Amino acid sequence: MSWLWSVRTPGHIAKSEHVRCRLVNRRTWTLLTSVVLVVAFGLLGAFARVPFVALGPGPTYDTLGLEGDHPVIGVEGHETYPTAGHLNMTTVSVTDQLSLFGALGLWVSGRYALAPRDVYFPPNKSEQQIEQENTEAFNDSQTTAETAALRFLGYPHKVLVGQIVKGSPADGTLEPGDRLLNANGKPVTDAASLKAALAGTKPGDRVEIRYQRADQPEQVASVQLGRNDQPGGDQSQGFLGVGATERPDVPFEIKISLADVGGPSAGLMFTLAIIDKLTPGELNGGKFVAGTGEIDPAGNVGPIGGIPFKMIKAKEAGATTFLVPAENCAEAKSQAPDGLQLARVANLVDATKAMEALRANQAPAAC
Repeated sequence: MSWLWSVRTPGHIAKSEHVRCRLVNRRTWTLLTSVVLVVAFGLLGAFARVPFVALGPGPTYDTLGLEGDHPVIGVEGHETYPTAGHLNMTTVSVTDQLSLFGALGLWVSGRYALAPRDVYFPPNKSEQQIEQENTEAFNDSQTTAETAALRFLGYPHKVLVGQIVKGSPADGTLEPGDRLLNANGKPVTDAASLKAALAGTKPGDRVEIRYQRADQPEQVASVQLGRNDQPGGDQSQGFLGVGATERPDVPFEIKISLADVGGPSAGLMFTLAIIDKLTPGELNGGKFVAGTGEIDPAGNVGPIGGIPFKMIKAKEAGATTFLVPAENCAEAKSQAPDGLQLARVANLVDATKAMEALRANQAPAAC
């Protein structure tokens, strides 16, 4: 039997240990560097803000129901009729101050989309200014909904002075809220009639404006028309400098109580709810209807943004029919949740016809 012995000299041992130490040190530094990079990336992903916001399904509100202890739409001084079912307005949530991981998580969920933050929070405006603008747009949508609904039902309306261009002929003579009765010898019955009354005039012409301020007697002002130097203005026609707005002229009051909501897209559903409350029967046939759309005083329904998210929330809340502005139909049709019936509406007449079809258990005009 033979044995093999490995004999190491002291110098050989020292050299091996030195190499081993260098390898250990290199591995340690590599490991430490990796840990530091992972921690840094984790902190960056968790806390660093990205220049995006997340758009997703927002709350939905039944305009026929209650908000707290108060009806969303209340009528004082006029008879109202029982309603049933739902007429839900829908919203889009905007999530700001997103971290990298937060943004990726919302995007991966499939319920949210990312959009550049500057689109929703322009750098030249403060968050308070943006919030105020959204609130004003929402308040305007309430007023316009009231006007559109009562006009549709045949109630009288009046024309009021809205914005006045600073330094214009009207500035200092008329005030916002003045009721316009006559201009240049022609009755002012709506916003378009004021424009028509000044057609054919030229800068320097003098015209008479008959108006009423609050409960004071009617007044007549002689105004020399100026020139419209605003971008896109017709400089050949006489310029008064008044924006006319229409308001119902009725002896009762409509109150819409809904806080923390912004934007104009609830106009259509507010309008339908007002009509439902002021007319006998159930406008929607007792069904769960949701929808969206901006509306003007004449009852025209305008397009809005975020309709895929609004449809998702409406379906989850129980809606079976969704009212879609005509210009949003292509987008809505391609992304509608299964089981949600879409009804195309270009104006208030279309919307009420859709309600009529639902009452008869028929399908409304679709997208």
